[in-house]
Amino acid sequence: MPIVCVLLPRFQLTVAAGSRRELLRVPAALAPAPGQVQVVGEVSLAAEASGVHPGMRVGETLARCPRLVLVPPDPGGVAEAWERVLVRLESIGAAVEPERPGLVCFDARGLLRLHGGIQGVVEAVRRTLRNYPPRLGVAPSRFAAVAAATRARIRRPVIISGGRAEARDFMAPMPVALLRARPALAELPETLERLGIRTLGELARVPLAALADRFGPTGLLAQELASGGDGVLHPRMASELVRETLELPEATSGVQLESALGLLIDRLLARRERRGRTLRAVILCAVLVERGGTWRDQVVFREALADPVRIRLATVPRLTLIPAPAEQLRLSVERFGPPAGDQRGLLEDRSEARMARLHEAIRQVRTAAGPDGALRILEVDRASRIPERRAMLTPFEA
Repeated sequence: MPIVCVLLPRFQLTVAAGSRRELLRVPAALAPAPGQVQVVGEVSLAAEASGVHPGMRVGETLARCPRLVLVPPDPGGVAEAWERVLVRLESIGAAVEPERPGLVCFDARGLLRLHGGIQGVVEAVRRTLRNYPPRLGVAPSRFAAVAAATRARIRRPVIISGGRAEARDFMAPMPVALLRARPALAELPETLERLGIRTLGELARVPLAALADRFGPTGLLAQELASGGDGVLHPRMASELVRETLELPEATSGVQLESALGLLIDRLLARRERRGRTLRAVILCAVLVERGGTWRDQVVFREALADPVRIRLATVPRLTLIPAPAEQLRLSVERFGPPAGDQRGLLEDRSEARMARLHEAIRQVRTAAGPDGALRILEVDRASRIPERRAMLTPFEA
């Protein structure tokens, strides 16, 4: 099963740098997002040579490299650029599974006859991504393909022919730091190195019982990857871009910002591309003025919605998370739901609808906070002289 991995090194840093390409030639790193854990993101080659790697604390990176330049993150620009890359790959017939911006895999079995073999598939990928020169790796498993892509060059793809044994032999001399490509194993390589396990080959030879006893399921997954195995791919569903943008005047905040969001919601629901479908998730994005870069947040609705009032109730509280004044506000559809029923009952009972929503809200609160998450006060003995006997807390039933 040939799996093709497309690797675009330092994709997020390149997009955040924009036209300032000189930042890629000096020690630079993505600054942490406002309000998030203070660790750096992707780093340039010069910063990596100074001992800085993604995930390090900001204080530690500045201690190792005082000349380090922190580039404000641009999650909105990264999402748009990455979506363009995925759409281009889908245009050659690939069913892609994006792992993170800059790294995507797809199964090439269905494309071999279409493009004339694996070399034809590789050339098709290079042609469609000529503006983003990729590094390509081909292997029988996803993780082995990622490992091959890290050894590839722009014009020299690495192709591992054979099965799991060949993939294991290829990865044997590689460092365990490669496991950071899988988010669930991001912290494991450092612990393995302290234990003296420095290569994937050494990890593959560790007894399963020892790994399970020390690391649990995480250790078993790491050895499975080091041995040339991996899970099946889960390609994404082809998406369509439906987005509305609004330029904001200076010092827009509070009620004005809420009104701007309400206008974006009305415009989005009125788009012809919606075709009467409900919205299951949306992306709220703001272009910042002071800090530079963008702010981006995903809003997933409790149920598929087409009511602008309920969509506004769910999205307006997210505006308080914007870390700086914004000059532009964007709202796009992340995932559509089923078509909305526009017909209403002749005798609609609004109280029943409210009670149904209240029941659902109570159920979700109890799921998140336990059975005592929703309580009510029940009067027991109103005439008692002891306050504790007058009322008690009982489970709330709508």
